[in-house]
Amino acid sequence: MLSEESKGRFKKEEEDPFRTVFERDRDRIIHSKTFRRLKHKTQVFINPDGDHFITRMTHTLNVTQIGRSIAKTLGLNPDLTEAICLGHDVGHSPFGHTGEEVLNDMLDGGWSHSENSVKMLSIIEPLNLTKETINGIEKHPWKYEEPPFTNEGLICRYADRIAYLSHDVEDAIRAGVLNESEIPKSITSELGSPGKTWINSLISGIFKASSEGNLRMDDEILNIMNNLREFMFEKVYLRDETKKERAEAKKVVEKLVSNFTNNPNLLPEQYRTAQSELENAVDYVAGMTDRFALKEFSKL
Repeated sequence: MLSEESKGRFKKEEEDPFRTVFERDRDRIIHSKTFRRLKHKTQVFINPDGDHFITRMTHTLNVTQIGRSIAKTLGLNPDLTEAICLGHDVGHSPFGHTGEEVLNDMLDGGWSHSENSVKMLSIIEPLNLTKETINGIEKHPWKYEEPPFTNEGLICRYADRIAYLSHDVEDAIRAGVLNESEIPKSITSELGSPGKTWINSLISGIFKASSEGNLRMDDEILNIMNNLREFMFEKVYLRDETKKERAEAKKVVEKLVSNFTNNPNLLPEQYRTAQSELENAVDYVAGMTDRFALKEFSKL
């Protein structure tokens, strides 16, 4: 998509003489406080013992690199793709998907990290991003039947899954919770050993099946990727050994939300925008890093 074809921003601005609207989106996200907090947010392993485990920040950078490569190869807009990928996970709660599940249970209408990403970048720290970037961030999860309205947004959807499956497997092996020999042969026979070859194979599945104006993944590769995801949920994400740490994370998030709901005066001003004190508390806790959440919990 050409920057000149953008539907614009929700609040009109003067054009920048040196950068396109999508380059400005990208730069605004990179320089935001919301983005910087990703370096201390969990991807899969809570408080991992080691320096090489993926954090939410490194995951985001991996997604961005994969997304930009796909966009350039297919003749799409790499700057828009980059902006969407950089912003796609900024709304994630502390403690990974455990935190997300807790917050989802606390609100009547549920809670979504992608919708919270939009809220963080539009209300809590308003960046006035383009409608294309906002839509791509909000609709990047596969749970939405209606895909993003740009191919660049759809790239983020694929790049996100390619990145987290590839690197989560490597982290699981590094952590000793998974042996490479446990990975089904139906997966390794097509993708090879975990690492760069997996990423290349999965990306190639997009190049192989996509045509002008129609971005998709080869059916066989997509099926392998979905099988890998099911395997990871069974062996890694929901394994019995994580029950204790998930329970601890759940307790921290619940206690923090309860505390800030009952003491709304403790919330920073920018987190007093919602219609209910519970929602304001959820917004604040969702924006915390793992270590800040633990620090605040220790005060209770």
